[in-house]
This record gives sequence, structure tokens and C-alpha cells, in this order.
Amino acid sequence: MAPIAMAFGVLDITGSAKDTSIVMAAATLATVIVVLIGGAVADRTSRKKVMQISEFSSAVLQAIIAALFSLHQVTVPLLAVLMFMNGVALAFNAPAAAGLIPSLVESKDLQTVNALLGMAKNSAMIVGAALAGILVSFYGAGMTVLIDAITFLLSAFLITSLHPSQQNRLSSHSIIQELKEGWHEFISHTWLWTIVLQFGFVLAAYQSILVLVGPAVANDYYDGAKAWGWIMSAVSIGLLLGGIIGMRLKPRYPLRFATFCVFTGALIPFGIGLLLPLPIILFLAVINGCGWEVFIILWVSLLQKKITPEALSRVTAYDYLGSIGLAPLGIIGAGYCYERFGYLVVSMTAALMIVVATVLVLFVNDVWNNPAEKT
Repeated sequence: MAPIAMAFGVLDITGSAKDTSIVMAAATLATVIVVLIGGAVADRTSRKKVMQISEFSSAVLQAIIAALFSLHQVTVPLLAVLMFMNGVALAFNAPAAAGLIPSLVESKDLQTVNALLGMAKNSAMIVGAALAGILVSFYGAGMTVLIDAITFLLSAFLITSLHPSQQNRLSSHSIIQELKEGWHEFISHTWLWTIVLQFGFVLAAYQSILVLVGPAVANDYYDGAKAWGWIMSAVSIGLLLGGIIGMRLKPRYPLRFATFCVFTGALIPFGIGLLLPLPIILFLAVINGCGWEVFIILWVSLLQKKITPEALSRVTAYDYLGSIGLAPLGIIGAGYCYERFGYLVVSMTAALMIVVATVLVLFVNDVWNNPAEKT
């Protein structure tokens, strides 16, 4: 619910796509800055405890944001600072979570488990996105963000029930040295760093649409928050379908198959750029979500199987950093370009970036001919 509530909350206050882009980019920028430290900390301490602290921190921050909206004390700089702090919490949470999963299940079950986790997450997103659109329309951003804060508390509580296997802690006493070791592991796999490089451009384009341009277009040309909530729900339905498909999917070349799925990311910016009727955009969003989830399942399973377990959180941090590194620039740039050049130029540029980056990575031999078995 939070991204929809934040985007429309700022749009309601300032009416400016540029202001919205600054607030929405702040969290991603923080993650870019801190995620490597988060990965190193997760590998050298308890991943479970790192996740608990991150979830609780996010709950407190979201509650503060909700109070500011409800009391009409919101300013763009203050929201940007709080969202930056939220991004720091995510920077510790994501690598820890990625490293924790293999300690909970056997290797042979990883793809099925990743699919089930994705289906659970996406089922919640289906309800959350639609509910956020309705709540924001009738009760405002404050109430919506407050409910989001409560879900973080619930998440922190649920994590306490997990019982992972013993974590092999790092012997090094220097985080810098541990990051160097993680970097060596990262760059030693050509398929890994080239896909991450591709996603630096893909997510810069995709996030600019989902976080900023999409809500702005919905606000100006469709039925506002409710319409965008339905579009995000359609994406989530596609993600759920992708989880069902990905659970049993066994392609001979999983990375090649997964990369073709990335092309679906261009569908939503294409539909928005042409201002297609909402039902058509909803259909495109379902296809996008389905392709996106199949990629995620195959990609995460590949990382978990081929990367040394002791380095998995650090490698995930490098993956995360490379993938989202350009996203803040994409979001802010889209905000300025939207007001200067309009929705058509920004949307079509985003679609083209996704297509070109994905075509180029398919020429990498280690991506095209990477077999399913461990090498």
C-alpha cells in the first residue's frame, strides 16, 4: 500500500511530479548508499535479528509519516528524510532475507519455496494495491500509511518464529575485507554482473513508471489513485500467476528463459504512453507481472544454488546495488521530463530502455548458454 499512498499523498499536497519524484527517490537512494554494508552485516551477524530490527524500524518510521499526514504537518524535505531512513532499513533487510532462505530449506526445494514466497507476497500486493487506492481516495494517505506501519510490526513478530540452521559466520574482522571478498565472488560470474548491469537500466526505467509517471498519468488522465491501484493489483495478479508457473518450470537454460521474460516490463510504459483504455492496460499489467515473477524465481534460485552460502548476502547486496543504482536518477529525471516533455516522451523512453538493455544482454554467451545444472 505504501508506494501508492506516498505518491498520491505528495501529489495531493503539492501537485508537483518533481516533488513526488524527490520523496520517492529518497528511499532508493538510501538503499543504494547503504546496501553493501547491510549485506556485510547480514553475513557476519544474525540475519534473523537484522531482519527483525529492520522491520521494527520501518514500523516506527511509517507511523511517524502517517502522523504527519494526519496532522497536516507534511513537508517535502521532511518526507524525503523519513523515506531515506526507510531506505536504510530496507538496505539491511533485503540482503539478510536473501541469505536466510537457504538456511530454512533444502537446496532441491529452493525454486518451489521461492515461488511460494512470491505467491504469498503477490497475493498480499493484489489486495494491498487495490485497498490503497480506495483508502487514499476516501480516507487519505495518513490512514493508509498507518495500516502499513502495523503490518511491519506483524512481520517483525512473525520472523521470531523462524528457526534457521546454524549460520556460518565470517572469520574476517574487517567489513572492508569482507566486501572485497564479496566483490570477487560477484565479478567471478559473468552471467551475474552482466544481468545486474542490464537491470541497472531496466529498473531505472521501470521504477520511474511505477513510482512516479504511472501515478501522475493516472492522476491526470484516469480515475486517480483508484485507477492506479487497479493497475498495481493487475500486476500483482500477474505476479501470482507467474509464481504458479515458476513453481514447476524447469527450462534447460533458465537464465536465457528468464531474460526473455524481462521484455514484459515494457508493456506498462507502452500502454500508459499511448493512454490506452484502462482494461487494456490492466491486461498488459497482468502479462508484465507474470513475466516479472518468472524471472525473479529463476534468478533468485540460480543465485542461491551457484553462490557460496557464506557470501550470499554480500553478493545479493551487490546485485541490489547494481540493479537499483540508477533508479533514483531515473525517478527524479522522469519527474522533471514529465513536466517539461509530457507523458508520451517519458513513457516511450522507459519502454525503449527496457527493450534495448534486454536485447543486448542476450548476446552474452554466459547468459545465453548457462545450463540449469550447477557449474
